[in-house]
Amino acid sequence: MKPEHTRRGFLLGTSALALSAAALNWADASAQSRYSFDTAVAIPPLYNGRIEGDVRVFDLNLQSGQTEFFAGLKTDTNGINGSFLGPVLRMRSGETVRMNVKNGLTFDSTLHWHGMNLPAKADGGPHQIIQPQQTWSPEFTVHEASSTTWYHSHQIHATASQVWSGLAGMIIIDDDASAELGLPNEYGVDDIPLVVQDRRFYRDGSMPYERSMHDEMAGMMGNVPLINGTVLPYFAVSNSKLRLRLLNGANASIYNLAFTDGRKFTQIASDGGLLPEPVQMSQLRLAPGERAEIVVDFIANEKVILQSAGTSRGSGMGMMMQEQNPRFDLIEFRTGEALSPSADIPPKLADLPPVSENDATRTRRFLLEMPGMGPMRMLGLGSGFNINGQSMDIGRIDEVVKIGETEIWEIENAGPMTHPFHIHNTQFRILDRDGRKPEPNESGLKDTVVVSPGEIVRLLVRFDNYTDPERPYMYHCHILEHEDAGMMGQFTVV
Repeated sequence: MKPEHTRRGFLLGTSALALSAAALNWADASAQSRYSFDTAVAIPPLYNGRIEGDVRVFDLNLQSGQTEFFAGLKTDTNGINGSFLGPVLRMRSGETVRMNVKNGLTFDSTLHWHGMNLPAKADGGPHQIIQPQQTWSPEFTVHEASSTTWYHSHQIHATASQVWSGLAGMIIIDDDASAELGLPNEYGVDDIPLVVQDRRFYRDGSMPYERSMHDEMAGMMGNVPLINGTVLPYFAVSNSKLRLRLLNGANASIYNLAFTDGRKFTQIASDGGLLPEPVQMSQLRLAPGERAEIVVDFIANEKVILQSAGTSRGSGMGMMMQEQNPRFDLIEFRTGEALSPSADIPPKLADLPPVSENDATRTRRFLLEMPGMGPMRMLGLGSGFNINGQSMDIGRIDEVVKIGETEIWEIENAGPMTHPFHIHNTQFRILDRDGRKPEPNESGLKDTVVVSPGEIVRLLVRFDNYTDPERPYMYHCHILEHEDAGMMGQFTVV
């Protein structure tokens, strides 16, 4: 059967896939809920590495393979130590790690340690290319406190296609302070990694990275949600509290996460680690690159679905903005007749210094623009996706920052779409959004921040530990198609 390469060309009409045409319609969440969640969610292998002297060593192989997302159908994919995605790497704050990354693929790639403070030569960005059959072995100290970070390809002009194919995975960092809080921490039992993505499948099971003009503008969004590479899975809950480590690993989709019964949950951590205090909420916006840890309460004999609630649709350029927020059922949680009791969440989680712009020595401004948008275009400056009127040039250093100095980075979105803005080699604090203090769940450490159309977000940014006047770090939109198209810049720390 020839693939139907259309926006809604979904993998249907074969005996190998017992899904109705309505079951995963892009716009019909109610129809999705009628589909039976009959596959247990895949829990990625937990990889602790091995100890060599005083170094924790991880051996990672970028490889190609095939993945059976749907029974009886094989999809060509890429992965790390597997056919799609990679293992969850577990390490401790303060220790030294070495990453032996072998490129077993037929094309150049990289592996970036997203959210970590590390030397520029170990960052894994566009300057640390790994050629086919070559091995790259960066070594660095884990400076982060207890947190959920991740790793993914960052190949220049090909990040989107390589992450789409499966080159990404989660990292869990532990420390003594978090271990004393009594939070759920048994991996795969009450501490669950959930990599949330969506992909576009065709009737033959293929998942090609084929962009239309619309995809180039709005970013690649799929018609099928994946949780750890599993389509519409379930998780059998055995404890009264469940800790979900949520990672938005999508190319472009922004998920508005909520439970179908409207229950509240507690966010305990953001990108860079634990929040000062737990925050109760009933919906969580998570953009590409962002992570959040939430704790959910369950009772015996219940079923509830975690979904992306979506938004209403617009038209024209506004429709692209609305399509960033797809409506998907994601995963069903089921409980049995009895649950093991869990400890209460403590009222205090982490000590973080107060946020004050009085600590800043200077302000830098970053204007995010799309093709044909914004004042820079009206003046004839800049083209395509750009920051401050300039598209990414790997030979140009855009900013030079002094180590140990606190700065304000002011991010302004001049376009019609929401942009998640990511800065390498730091965990920043949000000062304000259009002059308003951030919500409590954004009061902690962040490395990726959502900037809505027309919004100005100010960040308190600081770079410690490493300098390198030659090798740069990146800042960029984490809609991967926007990043590849030029919405990225470079800075050095001196």
